[in-house]
Amino acid sequence: MEPGMGLGLRGRSGILSLVEECLALQPGEDRPVTMLLGPRGSGASQAHGALLDRFGEEQPFAYVNFGGDHSLLPRYALALIARQMGQKARRYGRARFPLLTLGLLASDEDLRIRDLADGRRAVRRQVDRFQEDNEDRYDGDYLSAFLDVGAGALGLPDGVSSLALKLVADAVRHGRKRLTGKLSSSAHWFGDHPLTWRTNGWDALVEINRWRHEGDAADRERLDRLLFSAFLEDLRRTCGRNFMPRSYLLLLDNTHTPYGRRFLDLLLRARHDDTVLTNSPCDPLTVVASANRWLPRWGPASGDTWPWRLRGPDRASLADWREYRPTRDSEDTWWYPLRLRDLSLDEVRIRIELRFGGVPELAPYTRLTPFVHRLTGGLPRAVQQVIDVLGQSGAPARGGDGQDRWLRSLPTRPLRAGDRTQRLADVAVGHLLRGLSAGEQRRLAESAAALDLSAGAQVLGHGDALFAEVRARWLLDPASLAPALHPWLRRLLLWQLAERPDDWDRAHRRLAEHYGARDRPLQELYHLLATGEVDRVADALNARFADRPSARWIADLETVTAAPNRLPADAGPLELIERLASQGRPVAAMDTATVIRGLVAARWLWSDPLADPGMRLSGPVADAYSQLAHLRGDDIVPLLNEAERYRYWQHPQSWGGGT
Repeated sequence: MEPGMGLGLRGRSGILSLVEECLALQPGEDRPVTMLLGPRGSGASQAHGALLDRFGEEQPFAYVNFGGDHSLLPRYALALIARQMGQKARRYGRARFPLLTLGLLASDEDLRIRDLADGRRAVRRQVDRFQEDNEDRYDGDYLSAFLDVGAGALGLPDGVSSLALKLVADAVRHGRKRLTGKLSSSAHWFGDHPLTWRTNGWDALVEINRWRHEGDAADRERLDRLLFSAFLEDLRRTCGRNFMPRSYLLLLDNTHTPYGRRFLDLLLRARHDDTVLTNSPCDPLTVVASANRWLPRWGPASGDTWPWRLRGPDRASLADWREYRPTRDSEDTWWYPLRLRDLSLDEVRIRIELRFGGVPELAPYTRLTPFVHRLTGGLPRAVQQVIDVLGQSGAPARGGDGQDRWLRSLPTRPLRAGDRTQRLADVAVGHLLRGLSAGEQRRLAESAAALDLSAGAQVLGHGDALFAEVRARWLLDPASLAPALHPWLRRLLLWQLAERPDDWDRAHRRLAEHYGARDRPLQELYHLLATGEVDRVADALNARFADRPSARWIADLETVTAAPNRLPADAGPLELIERLASQGRPVAAMDTATVIRGLVAARWLWSDPLADPGMRLSGPVADAYSQLAHLRGDDIVPLLNEAERYRYWQHPQSWGGGT
């Protein structure tokens, strides 16, 4: 197996089994439109590649990527999909799309027939001639005419297997046989369709030709809806024949783009109209789409007005969809939204081992798994970017002070992508925030100083629009109770903010003043610590130590010491803790205040994976908790438990996923 092959679905096996279930249903049974949702880099595109790896050799499929710069009109996308699905599969006969092809042909060139009474025979002659001319021109396959326009939508993302690339390339190869018989024999279907106003099939074809060449926006909308209905009816008829599959697999990547949204809207409406309004069997199409934006048709990005609540990918199934789907009188009934989760610690370890495990001199990098997971939060693309930097930049493979120093400045290390080399932080932030201006990114970095991004934007005067955009991009941390940025993005934005010391201090001081005025002392201390006021924070926590239960005090300490820092990047954790200690008061005795000050400093550094990559400060933190237990005298069990937890630290195996 190639490195990285199948990783798009590692830890997301529910998606695989869901698609398998849908493909096995009888052709007329209801199937969901499965949506893979998450920020850029969450692995949706790689999941498409993994689905191709699993099903592409046996199952007729089509793949379309709406994420490029091309203008993929619905008719071109349909033709591209039909062209792929029409290739011969290993176990099944060949699908043909006479209704879609006739609809495309009849609307392609202006027929210029004005008298319907005399024009039906002329229409038939022209349609037959169009078919003959185009099939001669395109080697027996009229749908090949759309390949030049739609070729840009076939681009699979980086990191997919060579098998997936080959499957998509083979699905559009030339040399398909001609359609049997004349397409004009299918004209009556257009006359019978409720979207056309003519009962005669030839009159209906003239009508749809006028919609395209002389009509207004409503006419063109009606034409697109009719073409989608024709495509779905072709699939119903195909799956009703012997030696044909029960379902066809359709993979739609980056459907948050304007052309992707348009395609989804038309597909969903055609399915709903055909299945619910006219009581036809559901089309046999298994759809898996991806989007890294909230779709406008779902209402506000808060989700308050949408009947769906996001599901997790690991337990996705038809039974789960059927239990939670809205009633069939709404188009929302067809969605199945799955919020892609970040990688777990074990999944990050597998990726690192696949990359470095076979190279003896690089194998020690596998010990950095906890660091990479803490740093990135498990965002798949972030994990890959950090792995790439480690492989490209010659980081010290062995643990110790040299490696700590090197990793401390990881965001500024170069990342080479193609013929461009930039700092890791700039590449990663640019990818996640593509489309935001430099000014918007600067304001977002300032707002990220607050754990609650919405509050930060308001206090710092950046308003609601930026927060709404971030939420619509799925960039909030699903594991956080407050609306906080994904930890990877927040960490990098704060790193960039730290390069503007005045902006850093101004943001944190304004936030500290805001929370102080509202009697929220922990949040105030959090921002004071971010400005380096270790003594003031330690004194406040010392004052709370005697009159609070130990468990509550520990929670307070962890809240405050999770504050970000802009300490020098040229030192490892032991040097940093020494510098912080040298700024304090002379130690006269090992009293509670002194221990708490040391604990605040150590826990503050420990909480930042860049400040303490190997968690070498776990020991000092554990020792401080043990000392506090001896100094306190009562209610010491939580303190001793905490000391034990840090002394024998095991990285959490949890992840933030939806249900």
